[in-house]
Amino acid sequence: MSDNAVEDLIQILNLEKIEENLFRGHSPDASWQRVFGGQVIGQALVAAYRTVEDRVCHSLHAYFIRPGDPKVPIVYEVDRSRDGGSFTTRRVIAIQHGKQIFNLAASFQKPETGFEHQAKMPDVPMPEDLPTEIELRKEAMSQLPESIAKHFARPRPIEVRPVNPQKYINPEPMTSDNYVWFRARKPIEPGNYALHQCIMAYASDMTLLDTCIRPHGVSWISGKLQSASLDHAMWFHEPFKADEWILYAMDSPSASGGRGFNRGSLYTRDGRLVASVAQEGLIRYRA
Repeated sequence: MSDNAVEDLIQILNLEKIEENLFRGHSPDASWQRVFGGQVIGQALVAAYRTVEDRVCHSLHAYFIRPGDPKVPIVYEVDRSRDGGSFTTRRVIAIQHGKQIFNLAASFQKPETGFEHQAKMPDVPMPEDLPTEIELRKEAMSQLPESIAKHFARPRPIEVRPVNPQKYINPEPMTSDNYVWFRARKPIEPGNYALHQCIMAYASDMTLLDTCIRPHGVSWISGKLQSASLDHAMWFHEPFKADEWILYAMDSPSASGGRGFNRGSLYTRDGRLVASVAQEGLIRYRA
């Protein structure tokens, strides 16, 4: 991505319509060996939104089936499963090289009111009191191979400030409790709530998979860890702005069978719980 990383992200989420219910998306030039999972989630949600009117996504459930190839476009096929009186359901299939790489089911609701309660936000430092992820990465970059250091230094659309980061080099076992503040680096169109949701969906795949390896004191930088998202579920509870600070409070209740399970709660800085996430990922370590 260029220095205008947020504008680049918005452009990546702005899918091309190629036929009714068919859309095409591209990956940034700076993609790593495979397409970032959050990008596919965000683009699939955009594709679903392009077939829905006057309703807001309240949940999505997705499976990663094959690694995405960043060198070729991704075709998104939307199935208009149901248009009901209160809820609308869509299924989206992402295709590359003639094969399904990802699928997503999303549900949209007509706004309404009802009972309200929520879990309390954890007591953590505010983002202004924390170093940026870039500052933390600079400490490790001199010890990394050039290819990884270059990847670390690239401009990113999402600003991240970890509360309790694990070391990149020679990490030690830590509790799985993982807290990160994040926000889009530049203002997002305020009246386009669907775009704010799609950007949060994109960001929700960042740092989440790392949560289940924290107790084991390992790092992907070693080259011995194989990790990948297997599935991803997200629930949107209340309105929010993706360009304002969001606390991502994560934990990992379980790891077994070469898989790690992760949970996340997303809070605005004033303590409103605006979304929840759950994900299972592949984690294999070869000593």
